[in-house]
Amino acid sequence: MANGNLNWIANFIWGIADDVLRDVYVRGKYRDVILPMTVIRRLDAVLEPTKQKVLAMKEHLDKARIANQDAALRKAAGQSFYNASPFTLRDLRSRAKTQKLKADFEAYLDGFSPNVQEILEKFKFRNQIPTLVDADILGHVIEKFLDKTINLAPMPMLNPDGTERLPGLDNHAMGTIFEELIRRFNEENNEEAGEHFTPRDVVRLMSELILLPIASQIHSATYLVYDGACGTGGMLTIAEERLKELAQEHGKDVSIHLFGQEVNSETYAITKSDLLLKGQGEEAENFAFGSTLSQDGFPTREFDFMLSNPPYGKSWKTDLERMGGKGDIRDPRYVIEHAGDPEYSLITRSSDGQLMFLVNKLSKMKHRTKLGSRIAEVHNGSSLFTGDAGQGESNIRRWIIENDWLEAIIALPLNMFYNTGIATYIWILTNRKPEQRRGKVQLIDATAWFKQLRKNLGKKNCELSTDDIARIMKTFLDFEESPESKIFANKALGYWKITVERPLRLKVDLHSSKLAKFRVAVKEAGEELLANLVERLAATLGEGPHTDYNEFLTAVETDADEHNVKLTAKRLKLLQSVLAERDETASPVVKKVHKLGKAKEDPLHGLYPVRHQGKDVIVQYEPDSELRDSEQVPLLEDGGIEAFFQREVLPYVSDAWIDESATKIGYEISFTRYFYKPVPLRSLEEIRADMEALETESAGLLDELFKVTAK
Repeated sequence: MANGNLNWIANFIWGIADDVLRDVYVRGKYRDVILPMTVIRRLDAVLEPTKQKVLAMKEHLDKARIANQDAALRKAAGQSFYNASPFTLRDLRSRAKTQKLKADFEAYLDGFSPNVQEILEKFKFRNQIPTLVDADILGHVIEKFLDKTINLAPMPMLNPDGTERLPGLDNHAMGTIFEELIRRFNEENNEEAGEHFTPRDVVRLMSELILLPIASQIHSATYLVYDGACGTGGMLTIAEERLKELAQEHGKDVSIHLFGQEVNSETYAITKSDLLLKGQGEEAENFAFGSTLSQDGFPTREFDFMLSNPPYGKSWKTDLERMGGKGDIRDPRYVIEHAGDPEYSLITRSSDGQLMFLVNKLSKMKHRTKLGSRIAEVHNGSSLFTGDAGQGESNIRRWIIENDWLEAIIALPLNMFYNTGIATYIWILTNRKPEQRRGKVQLIDATAWFKQLRKNLGKKNCELSTDDIARIMKTFLDFEESPESKIFANKALGYWKITVERPLRLKVDLHSSKLAKFRVAVKEAGEELLANLVERLAATLGEGPHTDYNEFLTAVETDADEHNVKLTAKRLKLLQSVLAERDETASPVVKKVHKLGKAKEDPLHGLYPVRHQGKDVIVQYEPDSELRDSEQVPLLEDGGIEAFFQREVLPYVSDAWIDESATKIGYEISFTRYFYKPVPLRSLEEIRADMEALETESAGLLDELFKVTAK
């Protein structure tokens, strides 16, 4: 059927809302009636030729008292769905009495097969019936969908003489009309649109990116395609079409099965409906309802191709709590073994779960096939850099890159999506990188490659033309350096995060005013014995200040032994926190002492040779938490951490050391840094000319002001 006819039918259905629903529903709610009624009418039309067979089979099964009737009724209908009620929509339009129509229409809906019942339930269509009945428009809606000027049936509509009046509508054409209605409703409600509708130009690019590079490797076989945030299923159907095209071009005959999961009930219903309308009823069983993150619909499945536009900047706290909370998640998708850590966490902050969807896909890769798996997923910029080393987001990037799964990331133009104008990126991943890409990541800046739209669609003001997609694909497939294409070794994206410590330096002042304050503080803690001890020391050591806290503690220990005072952890903490104070001129506080031979001198890691209490020893100093700092050291740093520390830290803080136990590895990807194009500085002549022009303008304004004032 020609596109013109399809558009005419879509326009007719679109017009039903304005004709019948206008004074009953607000515009944003038209979809609640039109979408499910479009589905119902199409299913009704498909089932009309076998209606009597289904009713006969139903009667036979009831008489035989057979409870499980689903398979037999499907067979009688010749479809993957059926309606076993005594009615068709044509029977219902003759009902004059409103309440009779309501009862019969509900009985008609109840007669549909379980897979259609699920769709009606997710559409919440039964909730609309009281409104339609109360406004006395249910019959009008049914009449409109049975209008003789449109044909939603797969069979042609005939004239009395047997000639064709209206052509039949095959499943693909019906699916196209349905998707066009969805697109229009999405545009009407732009805020909601982006949650489950990705522009087709972006989807076409994503399909090319996962399929074109391996087109020559496609065999006559079965391929599984998956989207864990499938929305209305558009990504899957476009990817399916492209895979079939490429297979045919290479003389292959492929079988493709689509799988998806969706958490929004109406969107899920739209997806299932679309598949039924296209005659893919069996395929509809491969779609799961619920949250992909906490209710994985396909825990044992692996897929050849996966693509998604998951929600970003959206909380997944409910999922996190459902899985037991961050510390108790045991889902093998998100807590894995990597880099020697048996409980390596891939759990991101609860405020944004977009990377969790990517982790879910990576857990479903095929590892035992020649082709492996290919993934395309849309993210915003935060997935590139959010999360410090050791945190979930950075751990995910590290896991991906160290497994050499990341092929490329492509920066898209701004304002590509309906509900957001922010920067977006397509990540391309595979566990079967070609030889020339191994150990490398390609970054492509495609932000300037787009065609402006004549009219904005929500936030979307541009699109990727066929030429733009071809240019991106050529840049990707050529895999060469250019102003828009940068190629990095995997390790170039990683860094060590080192913790730089400096010693705690304390002095003790035993002046009478200080002692009085100390006594008040420790009395509240019930430690008068400690106050007495300090006052005795003041008498023997003098007021001070005492700038070697280690010597002061030795004196404390001696006095405590002599007066039978136990130096508990609480008392030692009171001395340090209440009596002592930081002083950068004081000696470092010793935390631990090692005998010579038991430890080796290593100032870089805080092990210093000193004379302590009359002995030559190796000491570790107490770190000062207020002076603690961190540095990022590139994994490709020449000479590693030590060379960096010697060059960038010690010249400025000579008493610093590295807490080796706190060193972590992180990964981040900075498009801004890699593709930064400095703006040339203006010449002095240009600046001078602007300043002179401003002076002239200001002088003129002052003259005008004085003239007005004089008048």
